[in-house]
Amino acid sequence: MERVLTARGAATRARIIKGAVELMRRHGPANVGLDDIRAATATSKSQLFHYFPDGKSDLLLAVAAYEAEQVLADQQPMLGDLTDWARWEAWRDRVVERYRTQGRNCALTALTAQLGLSDPATRTVINGMYATWRGFLADGVRALAAAGQTAPGADPDRIATTLLTAISGGATMLQATDDIRYLETALSDVLETFRPPRQDG
Repeated sequence: MERVLTARGAATRARIIKGAVELMRRHGPANVGLDDIRAATATSKSQLFHYFPDGKSDLLLAVAAYEAEQVLADQQPMLGDLTDWARWEAWRDRVVERYRTQGRNCALTALTAQLGLSDPATRTVINGMYATWRGFLADGVRALAAAGQTAPGADPDRIATTLLTAISGGATMLQATDDIRYLETALSDVLETFRPPRQDG
């Protein structure tokens, strides 16, 4: 059963997570120990284990959940308001810029590598992120369809899945090659598949 924290306890836990996030982004999760986090957040050993009873594995999972939420937060407000093509294009540009800035250094990938994707708790974090992301995208396609701004027969759920696959594949290529063009091209091409036909004349 999940513990209910007081406001002060929740603030302390959030402060520890934020400090761990900053250290792990800078040095990588494998190179950050509990003593480093304690020193950076002015947290006692008893405090740290009070909020994260299993130690580093608990804290890594909390940081992974934070980073997963940040992936979605970085796309707002565009992601939550995909109601016309101008907003879709602004969202695409935001996604490309986010990954261009990130480059090869994906905090969430590094964390899940440490935790192991075979761990059910890790899968819950990642699957939850993708499900939420897919829901926003599918809702956006539905909004376009309702306004008559999609190609005939556009399937919102299928398009949302394809968009996520393009982003994931492009991000993987970025990590391998340090070249953003794979992501930029794949994402733009998927958008073209459900854009309405141009009216000549």
